[in-house]
Amino acid sequence: MATQTDTKQTYYESIVKHGYSRRDFMKFATYITAYMGLESSMIAQVAKSLETTYRLPVIWEHYQECTCCSESFIRSDHPIVADIILDKISLDYTLTLMAASGHQAEAAKQATMDKYKGEYILCVEGSVPLGDDGNYCCIAGRSAKDLFLEAAEGAKAIIAWGSCASNGCVQAAYPNPTEATPIHKIVKNKPIIRVPGCPPIGEVMAGIIVHVVTFGRLPELDGLGRPKAFYSKRVHDSCYRRPYYDAGLFAETFDDQNAKDGYCLYKVGCRGPMTYNACGTIKWNNGVSFPIQSGHGCIGCSEEEFWDNGPFYERLTGLAGFGIESSADTIGKVAAGVLAGGLAAHAIAANISKRKELKSEISSGKKNEKKLES
Repeated sequence: MATQTDTKQTYYESIVKHGYSRRDFMKFATYITAYMGLESSMIAQVAKSLETTYRLPVIWEHYQECTCCSESFIRSDHPIVADIILDKISLDYTLTLMAASGHQAEAAKQATMDKYKGEYILCVEGSVPLGDDGNYCCIAGRSAKDLFLEAAEGAKAIIAWGSCASNGCVQAAYPNPTEATPIHKIVKNKPIIRVPGCPPIGEVMAGIIVHVVTFGRLPELDGLGRPKAFYSKRVHDSCYRRPYYDAGLFAETFDDQNAKDGYCLYKVGCRGPMTYNACGTIKWNNGVSFPIQSGHGCIGCSEEEFWDNGPFYERLTGLAGFGIESSADTIGKVAAGVLAGGLAAHAIAANISKRKELKSEISSGKKNEKKLES
């Protein structure tokens, strides 16, 4: 945990002080540049920014949540990823990870808000309950809503970590007894980055922080306030089972032979076709796997109201998108029909071609016979 000091350090100075070599630093710059979706020519700029930029003060608040976002982050497969957030950017306040508690913890947060007003980044993990005057979630005798509004007032930008802060998640599921509310519906006058997922991928979280450090601005966002680098494609688009979907080959149950053969899981509830996230490309646990690769369909945890979008193990129908995705029941028939039609068309074309070739050979043979006779 970083501590309040008057001596400012750049990210590079802090990384070297922590025992990493220049080689380690450049590996990290290369690694994080790739995850941010930037070209290799940008590696030097990322490294330069980390060498010359002073550590960014960060306040990390926790409200209604399960702490899975923090857990995901500290288990990133690159050691500097955790260090650059947990130690190198002056993370002055987080109830989950800081050593201080009680009055000392609250004093550390207040000191950061006073000293770095308009400069610090506010990270929020968890939804904010508005029901019963905010009494469903209280810290140090104050409601989450009051604490959030106070911290947001002096923040340079706000990052909503996970689906709880981004869209309410499980706490906001029907009937939402606490009136759990995502932060973008409470504060309207601050730049907000929404990073949904239950939890989001640790490398995605690090990439967003480094982007702000490198370029001094928020990454490019989509219409829902999500970073395009990580949320511009559906899980369906990067899924290694996609060819089976297009071919109409589906698992009907989790224990049938089709499932064992790795066929598409759409019919057993996979929501990959309607979920935008980088799970299929970045993956989890050192890039080893992601839910679909492990044999379970995507539950759409980065999409709004995913908890209320029907049972997780029933397929969704009438999906928007390509015509072939309108109904899983007809995909196999259509694909088979297209295949049969293609084979028939190929056979007809081949037959016509052979007839033409034969005709040409017969004509050529007759000409040769005439020449021989003469």
